[in-house]
Amino acid sequence: QVQLQESGPGLVKPSQTLALTCIISGGSITSKYYYWSWIRQSPGKGLQWVGGTDWSDSTYYNPSLKGRTSISRDTSKNQFTLQLSSVTNEDTAVYYCAGGNGIPTAFDEYIYWGQGTQVTVSS
Repeated sequence: QVQLQESGPGLVKPSQTLALTCIISGGSITSKYYYWSWIRQSPGKGLQWVGGTDWSDSTYYNPSLKGRTSISRDTSKNQFTLQLSSVTNEDTAVYYCAGGNGIPTAFDEYIYWGQGTQVTVSS
């Protein structure tokens, strides 16, 4: 059974770079046609797709985050990492990593979800 686990700092200062890692167990990040995403939920708001990477190491980003996002993977550790630069209070959210077969077009198409990790942006 595939399991995802997020890790990273719970508190980040404004203007700094947020870095989160998602470790995949029970499956491979290079499994053909699989897609892995970062998704977040800010207080009082719905889910927002941040970006993702697929089995071929292509990456995709939410344009609303204006080029602040970078996603990379480490196949030797079976994990992928999110970096979000120049953070503001608006980036405070619970961040989830999620995965599925194919490129999901809706959140309920993701098969696997991490438990989520709270990130607060504050000085």
